[in-house]
Amino acid sequence: MNAIVPISDERLEETVLLVPAMHCGGCMAKVERGLETLPEVARARVNLSARQVRVQHHPGLGVPELVAALENIGFASQPRADVVAPPSAVKPLLAPLAVAGFASMNVMLMSVSIWSGAAGPTRDLFHWLSALIGVPAIAYAGRPFFSSAWSALRRGRTNMDVPITIGVTLATALSLYETIVGGGHAWFDGALMLLLFLLAGRTLDAAMRDRARAGVDTLLRQAATGAMVVGQDGAVSWVSADRIVPGSLMRVAAGERLAADGEIVAGETAVDQSLLTGESAPVAVRGGDSVHAGTLNLHAPVDVRVTATGDDTSLAEIARLMEAAGQARSAYVRLADRAARIYAPAVHTLALVSFIGWLVAGASVYNATVIAIAVLIITCPCAIGLAVPVAQVAACAGLMRQGIMVKDGSALERLARIDRALIDKTGSLTLGRPAPAADVLAALSAEEAAVALALASHSRHPLSRALTVALAGEGHVAAAVEDVRETPGLGMRGRWNGMEVALRRPDVAGQSATALDIAGRPIRLIPFVDQLRPDCGEALARLTAMGVSCSILSGDNARAVSPIARATGLTAQANASPADKRDAIARLQNAGYRVLMVGDGLNDGPALAAADASIAPASASDVGRQAADIVFLGDSLLGLPRALQGSRRTMAVVRQNLGLAIGYNVLAVPLAILGYVTPLVAAIAMSTSSILVIANSLRLARARP
Repeated sequence: MNAIVPISDERLEETVLLVPAMHCGGCMAKVERGLETLPEVARARVNLSARQVRVQHHPGLGVPELVAALENIGFASQPRADVVAPPSAVKPLLAPLAVAGFASMNVMLMSVSIWSGAAGPTRDLFHWLSALIGVPAIAYAGRPFFSSAWSALRRGRTNMDVPITIGVTLATALSLYETIVGGGHAWFDGALMLLLFLLAGRTLDAAMRDRARAGVDTLLRQAATGAMVVGQDGAVSWVSADRIVPGSLMRVAAGERLAADGEIVAGETAVDQSLLTGESAPVAVRGGDSVHAGTLNLHAPVDVRVTATGDDTSLAEIARLMEAAGQARSAYVRLADRAARIYAPAVHTLALVSFIGWLVAGASVYNATVIAIAVLIITCPCAIGLAVPVAQVAACAGLMRQGIMVKDGSALERLARIDRALIDKTGSLTLGRPAPAADVLAALSAEEAAVALALASHSRHPLSRALTVALAGEGHVAAAVEDVRETPGLGMRGRWNGMEVALRRPDVAGQSATALDIAGRPIRLIPFVDQLRPDCGEALARLTAMGVSCSILSGDNARAVSPIARATGLTAQANASPADKRDAIARLQNAGYRVLMVGDGLNDGPALAAADASIAPASASDVGRQAADIVFLGDSLLGLPRALQGSRRTMAVVRQNLGLAIGYNVLAVPLAILGYVTPLVAAIAMSTSSILVIANSLRLARARP
């Protein structure tokens, strides 16, 4: 999949490669470093959830060179466009997990007899039976680790699977030796238990990542596979979604989902757009209203003029934002990656030192080897490698269910530290959809309202559409206005009961208003106001309670900003240019604040990029959505405190995970070095630490606001 994106003064190509073998933070770091060593590569960023890497490179570098570079560091890859759907990360682990579980239970049963005092020929028999079950099972169940370790070693590198492989191999070989010579101990149970717990942890992690990635596929599948399209001759025929083009006229029956974005040109109905906005209440739509792919037509058939198809629809845009939410290079991720990167050689060194130390202290080669094996097993850095990425993936999945799409995992870390928020007015604090003043509409007579509705319903001007929705919503019925005509920029005119009527631009310039002019009657001026987002007051109160000071930073004039400032109780800066907004953020950052920018327009792009963290509504411009770290769906402003709450909860879990992983090693490693831990206990302890980290992170996926 190639796309051209501008970077600095050059145009770089972007290639997305699927890398199925990635499963941890160490893999992420290796893939990114391996690609960025190529002089033609500008940057490489891994999405661990989707198991893919997005590479920005000079046009002279082709896909074969990128694939070869990954092959050289032990990772097979292929262009994402060549794959219909990324393979499941869980399925390859299920059979080894089942084999390890079955074998470990049976070997454990025989080990219980030995622990209970079986000796001589009976003990030897149980050891041989354990070997017959254990050796083939270990060889099969350990393949995911053995192949990964061998791939790294034959290229002169290490990874987290190397100490696992060495520990399991040595434990199995030593157990087999003990069985052959009739020794008193064998650790087939320990090797199998280690593989069982490791596979269980890796399967849980893979299942969570599959579920996060499946959300993108599920979302895209919500669009209809096609639609009934009305041809130029009036004939209606079924057209698949990939063949529908902008400008086509779709006829959408009640109960059907839309296959493309468009605008209603005939009919009125209600649609369920909870898939896109998270709002469960049906939304009434009529002529001139926009509707989106994936929404469900609930009540009546409508004709829709197609405005966007395929990858250009709102549904596809949301899917792209979801897909981008997997992994980013936060400080915690980098810390865990560095720890995992140095851990493998450190573990090998520690095991070797333990082996030599016990030999010097007078232990036999056999006992020194057993202790070295325990050290290798117990110090595996899996828990540290999982501490950050698992928490970020789980948090992104949990927030998505609340209507909050995290585009950048590192944004959660930055958002958690926010103590100052600057919020744009139009489209951020407000809905960005002007509505006629309610008191003025209430003052209109029934005849005036009917005439205004008739004229407004013939226009696609935003103010006319807003007036149509408001009057129809109050139960007014359009009057029989004839000879309706629209003069662009001036308004609508027609005849009603033989009188000239008009819905026109007001005589006073600069007002967001329309004038209803009925011959022989006073002119009615209908002003429009931008409505605050639902739950605005509650959202701002929650942010304040969470220690975030808020203010308005708007490019609108002071007259438009002042009513919103009074309604919200916030201080405001009006007439702010894009440069002014960026400078305001810089001043606060220089004063020691961590700044959140909330904006939706083209002019907010520089500010969204300059802030420590940024949030945009789903209704924002393309530039706003792309520049923001997080996008919230729906109209409610509660997405802001929910995102902040989710980020702080995520970072608390990350710290807990790192504490669990580090604390486990601080306690376990000295015990292993001193010889108090057998390979079996080491296997159980190490695996349990990884599962604890995963289980702790899964709380984020289930979190509710």
